[in-house]
Amino acid sequence: MNSIRLKTAIGQLAAAVVLLGAAYPVAAQQGDIGKGSALFATHCSECHSMKEGKNKKGPSLFATLGSKAAQREGFAYSDALRNSQLVWNAETLSRYIANPKTAVPGGKMKYDGLDSASERNDLIAYLVNPVR
Repeated sequence: MNSIRLKTAIGQLAAAVVLLGAAYPVAAQQGDIGKGSALFATHCSECHSMKEGKNKKGPSLFATLGSKAAQREGFAYSDALRNSQLVWNAETLSRYIANPKTAVPGGKMKYDGLDSASERNDLIAYLVNPVR
């Protein structure tokens, strides 16, 4: 009986891993984490931190993927972002990073966007797995 439960648990775990992988498109996996780290330093670090709970002008981006937008405690989000119903994944982050004003009209992020899809992939790869 215990071996059946163990096999069932392993099967469920394997299914969860497959589903989790599906939540993050291949594009994010193809990005270069090192380049993403440099892009974060250049484009994001003035306003955002990768440290849990460390908000700056913008909220901490620690463990962003998979979370709902505008949910970090201790940060005053715009009504537009709070009402956006966005869940951060590689696709929604890429769209937002490309042009925050178009992705969430009325949001307060003061960034014009990152045009290059490959640079967005690199940045998202870093957000998924930041170099520590």
